[in-house]
Amino acid sequence: MPVQYTNRRGKIYYLHRGLTKTGKPQYYFSMRLKGDLVDSIPEGYEIYEEPLRAQVFLQRKEPQAITDSEKTLVEKALDHLKGSKRYFVQVKGKIITIFESNEDLDAIKNSLDSSPFTFLRSRLEDTLKRSLTYTAIMRFTLVDEEQRVFNPERFCFRGAMDDWIGIGEPDQLDALIKRFLGFLGRESFYELY
Repeated sequence: MPVQYTNRRGKIYYLHRGLTKTGKPQYYFSMRLKGDLVDSIPEGYEIYEEPLRAQVFLQRKEPQAITDSEKTLVEKALDHLKGSKRYFVQVKGKIITIFESNEDLDAIKNSLDSSPFTFLRSRLEDTLKRSLTYTAIMRFTLVDEEQRVFNPERFCFRGAMDDWIGIGEPDQLDALIKRFLGFLGRESFYELY
């Protein structure tokens, strides 16, 4: 059975093997079920879904400084946020990044309520969820591995300054979550710095 992966948009990708110009094995994902399919993920590699376009890649495993419990702590806090934005978390190296949907799913769903096609609503909702696009909005960077201290940042959208900016003093992750996650999806988020 070939390695397959379903991305967040519901598309199924299969792992293929090819050769580089020097004859070394090269791995890639494709939606085609033809070709030199691979039955298992090569040792030292992992599947990576690119957050913005949901493209799927095979990449070398990177050492992770972030624990599963730290990632779960952020995910659970995001689940409790009120509002219509959707969020997901990506961990890479020493950074926990929070991505926010660019679309207001609740507003779209409310507009469907007045539609004469209510029998298609559940299908439309599923399609909308899979087609959401996301932007990196906040991140926590591990700056002290022993004390588990993180630096909070948000993305600044001021034209010439599109970059990450600090929004507070480094602290424990649970304290930063309580202090900053409530700003997500609100205008006050843009006043953090």
